[in-house]
Amino acid sequence: MSAPSLKAVTEAVDGPLMMRHMRLFNRYTKVAGTPTELESLRYCEGEMKSYGFTTEIILHDAYISIPVKGEVILDGRALRAITHSFSRPSPAAGLMAEVVDLGPGTAADFARQDVTGKLVLIDGIANPAAALRASQAGAAGQIHVSPHEHLHEMCVSPVWGSPTHETVDRLPKTVIVQIPFDEGQALRRRRQEDPSLQVTLHAEVDTGWRKTPILVADLMTGPKAQEQPYIFYTGHHDTWYYGVMDNGGANATMMEVSRIAALHRSAWQRGLRVVFWSGHSQGRYSSSSWYSDKNWEDIDARALVHVNVDSTGGLGNTVVGDTSCAAELRPLAAEAVMAYSGQTFNNRRQSRAGDQSFWGIGVPGIFQNMSEQPASPDAETNASASVFGGGNRVGHGTGWWWHNPADTLDKIDEAILVRDTKIYMHAVWRLLTDRILPLDYAEHARYLAATLKELQDAAGPRFDLSLLLSRAARLEALASQLNALSQTADEGSAETINATLKAVSRALVPVDYTEKDRFTQDPALAVGAYPGLQPIRQFATLDPDSDAAKFLHVGMMRTHNRTATALAEAIRALEACLHTLGATPR
Repeated sequence: MSAPSLKAVTEAVDGPLMMRHMRLFNRYTKVAGTPTELESLRYCEGEMKSYGFTTEIILHDAYISIPVKGEVILDGRALRAITHSFSRPSPAAGLMAEVVDLGPGTAADFARQDVTGKLVLIDGIANPAAALRASQAGAAGQIHVSPHEHLHEMCVSPVWGSPTHETVDRLPKTVIVQIPFDEGQALRRRRQEDPSLQVTLHAEVDTGWRKTPILVADLMTGPKAQEQPYIFYTGHHDTWYYGVMDNGGANATMMEVSRIAALHRSAWQRGLRVVFWSGHSQGRYSSSSWYSDKNWEDIDARALVHVNVDSTGGLGNTVVGDTSCAAELRPLAAEAVMAYSGQTFNNRRQSRAGDQSFWGIGVPGIFQNMSEQPASPDAETNASASVFGGGNRVGHGTGWWWHNPADTLDKIDEAILVRDTKIYMHAVWRLLTDRILPLDYAEHARYLAATLKELQDAAGPRFDLSLLLSRAARLEALASQLNALSQTADEGSAETINATLKAVSRALVPVDYTEKDRFTQDPALAVGAYPGLQPIRQFATLDPDSDAAKFLHVGMMRTHNRTATALAEAIRALEACLHTLGATPR
């Protein structure tokens, strides 16, 4: 039986079937570690079993923080407020202190005044970076002002996953609340009238170790299924409240792509592992981090690409060109996005979010949030974009209902859910069935070269990146040569090429996305491309003879060596592959 066409599998996406899943998700709140989360997950398990997957629900310990109640008392009046996951609880009588207005709450805002023992008033949704700055500055509490009338639940821990003995001290040390825009403006006016104004914060937070579930669904083919390489296809199942869009839509997309793909498993070149995470919303990616630690060697040996699914099908979320991926997966992402939306993918780099716990191992990723609201002067559409912004974004978040009780079934548009799912179906199907993995390391080399040139321009003669630029050029030449040979490769050559592409990913993904070693999770904070090299920009601001400049030079030499070594490993792998294929590396 011949393999179905790409068009056939994408046209098989069944909107009414996915809406049946959505109605089920609309019945359960799914906070991490709760019985209703597990009950909803068992529904997903039953569906995946019916498609032919082998399933397992794993219960593991995770450090989870569930906000219970937040309150701000101003002049005897309680403002509408919530607290956040990993806020410190307030004393029983509340936390009273003077308010300091920091506006956006940037590092420069914190540096310009002493906030020790104060409550800092910050514009925008609470986030890990602000929580870390406030803790380091000695603030007693944070009051975040929503950009509109709606309040959005947030996990503010800067620690990725459950804390270790080395990272637990980085958890927030402040009481953290959020108030709506109008209440924030009223508070700001009162402070202008009385610069020594004091308010009282109340925060109740349930933080501790809980058993949380992970659903793993495997479908492997061939005689050595336990060793077969696989595509890693994941999304979180835990939610804030009912979370029908975030992340019920994604779970429906995961199941539908799995259902269709499983019908045609004889066409697969590799296996499929589908994982539904907990601990995303209240544990700062605790499940995916734990799974990475627990299954490190298996992932290193077998995982080829990580496809992440988040918040598909949202009402009015017409922008899809703003999704993200690793540079080597840009051609695949652009193809899939254009095919079902007519939009041009803007090449946005993946952010440090979305259960991307596998970069240190070296697994490249494609997609996170798929669809977003269009640009609008109305601030109520851009809450999530304000937290996970960066790059050349055109989307403005996933709707005002994001991370609040209004994320219910009425916020799902079946046609948009089908469109988003077709994009995922396209990408996953090609990853499963292409004889040679659609990983383009010539594109990665061009992206790296552009990054290095920008950094070299910023640093000037203060730091020499010529070796890295030379190796990026060599990487592009070799990867382009391999891309050309891949067009006519036979079965034996395809196996060699795929092994090489995996080896190159193991060398380059860690330096592209992490600063630590391959076994350690970086903080849950935004980073730029090749993050270890980004501090090079600081040279232009420092006195060349200062201690700060010399300390920076020591650190940058080490990061330079790490990057140079990774490039050398990738180049050797490509050269060896070309020799094996009978070609002379050019």
